[in-house]
Amino acid sequence: MTAAVEHDQVYAIAEEVFSAMIDGEPGYLRPWDGELPVAAEPLVAWVDVHGELAGRAAVTTDLETAHELTRALLGMGADEPVGPEDLNDAFGEVANVVGGNVKALLPTQGSLSLPVVATVLPEVPGTSLTHELRLDWRGRSIVVVVWLFQ
Repeated sequence: MTAAVEHDQVYAIAEEVFSAMIDGEPGYLRPWDGELPVAAEPLVAWVDVHGELAGRAAVTTDLETAHELTRALLGMGADEPVGPEDLNDAFGEVANVVGGNVKALLPTQGSLSLPVVATVLPEVPGTSLTHELRLDWRGRSIVVVVWLFQ
C-alpha cells in the first residue's frame, strides 16, 4: 500500500474528512508540533482493507477528544453527554471514511471491513507501518496511521 499511497495523499484525506464531516470548513486540522502527549484514556478506531494490497487505516486519540469529535460530527451541544453507541458510531465512521478514501487510491479495489473501536490497536504479525500522521485538531492530538499487511 505504501507505493500506491503517498504521505501527502493520506494527509489530504484526513484534512478533507475533518473539514467536510466534522468542522464544516478547512483549517482546524494541521500537523502536530512537538511531542505527542500520552493519552490517559486512549481510543482507536480502524478499518482493514482486503484485496491485492491489504492493510489497515486507524485513527487514535484520547477519549475526551473522541467525545468532542462525536459531538461535532453528530451536531450535539458542547456539554451534551456522549453515549457509548454514539461514540462507537461516530468515531468508527471517521476511521471508515479515512480508510475508504485510502482504499480508493489503490490501483485495484478490494473490500473494507466494518470499523472497530477499542482502547488498543491489536498488532497483526507481518505488518509494516507505512504512514503515521501526528495531527493537531483544535489543540488536541490525533494520530492517523496506515499499515501494510504482508
